[in-house]
Amino acid sequence: MRMHEVKTEADKKLFIDVAINLYSDDPKWIRPLDKDIEEVFDPAKNKFFKQGECVRWILYDNNKPIGRIAAFTNKKYKQEQPTGGIGFFECINDQAAANFMFDHCKNWLQQRGMEAMDGPINFGERDKWWGLVVEGFYEPLFGMNYNPPYYKELFESYGFQTYFNQVCFALKVENRLQDKFYQRHAELSADPAYSSKYLDKKNLQQFAKDFTYVYNKAWAGHGGGKTLEERTVQKMFKAMKPVIDESISWFVYYKDEPIAMWINLPDLNQYFKHLNGKFGLLQKLYFLWLKKFGKCDRFVGLVFGIIPEFQGKGVDGYLIMEGAKVIQAEAKYKDYEMQWIGDFNPKMINIAENLGTYRSRILSTYRYLFDREKEFHRHPIL
Repeated sequence: MRMHEVKTEADKKLFIDVAINLYSDDPKWIRPLDKDIEEVFDPAKNKFFKQGECVRWILYDNNKPIGRIAAFTNKKYKQEQPTGGIGFFECINDQAAANFMFDHCKNWLQQRGMEAMDGPINFGERDKWWGLVVEGFYEPLFGMNYNPPYYKELFESYGFQTYFNQVCFALKVENRLQDKFYQRHAELSADPAYSSKYLDKKNLQQFAKDFTYVYNKAWAGHGGGKTLEERTVQKMFKAMKPVIDESISWFVYYKDEPIAMWINLPDLNQYFKHLNGKFGLLQKLYFLWLKKFGKCDRFVGLVFGIIPEFQGKGVDGYLIMEGAKVIQAEAKYKDYEMQWIGDFNPKMINIAENLGTYRSRILSTYRYLFDREKEFHRHPIL
């Protein structure tokens, strides 16, 4: 077996083809857009190259590609010890092949001063390509990893240990919420200082500003998080505009100041699964047609946050009920699924469970310590 570094356009195509060949008989796999994968490895489009390094390889056996993997370092990925990452792992069901790739990444990372590797993770933010599916092998949400069940054994047999689990929650949109949400909503609705707004696309600049304020107060510093700059959020909202459904994202205000937000999007994979990984002009036109006439009956929770001063005061119930009144009445969606919540965040786990959800899938972020005598620690509880 040998590892071949991806450099040429032909290599890049083969990197994509490894996954296509592996999942050719799996009806639940949704091929990611090629451009979304390639942008991760493009220094001109991925800002993380400013603070790190990334290489990817294809594994050959007798000139046949049987696997792929990427390894990366990120100076801002602060952990107990210098820790690199691996991701975009695909492999036939062969432990020796997996070990060969893991060893190669370990050596590459050790040469750069790393003492551990986490995987499978993204050379970027945690909102995409993060974690290994260990329960709930359904069609993946947009930007979510998908893998065969045997990957769990490949990682754990090598010596990877669970650093944290990523829990997804789902519910039927038509379900009645628990009584306490109605009670909290009634209590706060009686106070005229509280108000809510849906995300109006005609006023994206203001909502981006409100999002930045709430996010930075509620989430900055949690689990390796960081503050967001308003200009970054402005760009993010502008990019999201074509796929925003205004009535499923909500903000709460107290005396006209933002205190909470709940951001959701339609499950784009219900559209993208028809595009075969491509997003050229014809596919964009087809995407617009699918948006207008196609079927998308699931929406996805991206971010939920309440600033610390208003946590524990029933704002979560008020926010969810303000959105639910509209979302349930419109009846456009049948299912709701939240992007993962780390098991290191019991407060958010509790909020999700109190909605009457069920655990739809679990992904795991694994860690491998290069010093096999060092004591392993799981992610600290927030």
